[in-house]
Amino acid sequence: MSTISKSRDLSLEEIEAFGAELDALRKETMASLGKKEADYIYGVRNFVRYSEIAGRTSLMLGWLPPFWLAGTAILGVSKIVENMELGHNVMHGQYDWMNDASLRGNDYEWDTVCTADNWRHTHNFMHHTYTNVRGMDHDIGYGVLRLFPEQKWEPRFLANPLMAAILAVTFEWTLALQSLELEKVMSGEKTWAEVREQFKPIGAKMRKQFTKDYIFFPLIAGPMFIPVITGNFFANMIRNVWAFSIIFCGHFTEDAETFPIEVLENETRGQWYLRQLRGSSNLTGGKIMHYMSGNLSHQIEHHMFPDVPGMRYAEMSVKVREICERYGQHYNTGSFTKQFSTVVKRIFKYALPFSRKVEDSRAETIVAKAAKVMPISKKVASVNSIAA
Repeated sequence: MSTISKSRDLSLEEIEAFGAELDALRKETMASLGKKEADYIYGVRNFVRYSEIAGRTSLMLGWLPPFWLAGTAILGVSKIVENMELGHNVMHGQYDWMNDASLRGNDYEWDTVCTADNWRHTHNFMHHTYTNVRGMDHDIGYGVLRLFPEQKWEPRFLANPLMAAILAVTFEWTLALQSLELEKVMSGEKTWAEVREQFKPIGAKMRKQFTKDYIFFPLIAGPMFIPVITGNFFANMIRNVWAFSIIFCGHFTEDAETFPIEVLENETRGQWYLRQLRGSSNLTGGKIMHYMSGNLSHQIEHHMFPDVPGMRYAEMSVKVREICERYGQHYNTGSFTKQFSTVVKRIFKYALPFSRKVEDSRAETIVAKAAKVMPISKKVASVNSIAA
């Protein structure tokens, strides 16, 4: 693990009891889904539609600064909610039980340059199955950042702060390219011919999104071309920086842990829950924070219950935290300012070639314990089967 765990070691019996309590909570929650959740997601979709209309209409009057500022902000919020509370959660299958074809997880396509199919593979499957397992979860640094001491240092990581800033403002584009794993081209594990073939659907989605925001809407605006194209650009920037911040706060805070691939041996349900808990971070805040983050302010609950509607995470978090406290498990939560400051600290700290000797000796001691306490299955299982 990357840090000395703040959680106490559990016996195998305690681990299974821990898992059983969380399974019971999930079962209870899923059994109670109904009109409230359906009305909620329809309300979210309506908000996205009408806020996009309001934002784009305001930008059409963009020669007046107040209209440009309002239009840009409203459109940015619309894109955030569409990506995080609507698209992300729907694509996890959280609303498949409604039997509404427009909200079916395997068919939904969201308003961003990353294709839904690639996202369902890199995020829903790889990340949620192998959360924070080094060598399996590509979300650890996204192939461009060093955020944990166990990642081998290379000279390119001296640019950690710069790369993080670029990643933040171009987040939708970076995620679109993530599935290409371009670092494997540099290491010789992949050819450019393979990359070109994999890029075809990505390129098509990029062209579609670029045409929508930077050609179609600016052109139909006529004399308002400049206010509309600049408003669209900054709205996308708002969405990218916010999504980057929320996601990094959920995965790369000071107390977040990573795991060696050896822990994929014979994982039980309880052990899988422990890995999700120890590799995740929550954010405190009110209803607006939860809504604007797609309820990923409850990243712990999302990793534990990826197919449960996100709007239920707040109430589930009360029970999850109580269960964790009874079993002596650290529940990593804090304000946005607190959590993000530790993310920034990681970005700068691990840009440098710190001696791995001390870090490794600490990590090896904990890994030795972890191998006994929380091994993880070798089997390649889908998130849906894990959550079933």
